[in-house]
Amino acid sequence: MTDTANERRRFQRIAFDAPTVIAQGERRWTATLQDLSLKGLLIETPAEWDGDPEQPFEALVQLGDEATVRMETVLARAQEGYLGFVCQHIDLDSISHLRRLVELNLGDEELLERELAALGN
Repeated sequence: MTDTANERRRFQRIAFDAPTVIAQGERRWTATLQDLSLKGLLIETPAEWDGDPEQPFEALVQLGDEATVRMETVLARAQEGYLGFVCQHIDLDSISHLRRLVELNLGDEELLERELAALGN
């Protein structure tokens, strides 16, 4: 990614390996998570992928035994073996877990606060 693209990025991506499921209606796909941010996630395209890009998805990222991030998402891009999803809604528990993960990985509380503020824009 170019420096200009990095400067435009409002949400830092956290490379993270966690069990991830993408669901749409009754369909479910186990996915390999590439990265996660306060605004969405990037996964490797699952085997047997046949999701409807016109309909919303639910992303479930298992952070630990009792910590799951649950996002209502839409597919933003599909290219070169990857799917990028943008978060449309996230519950309070999930945003708390995700905030802590981002905080630990960024190591910069000011940057975290800027990203949280950007969620409202």
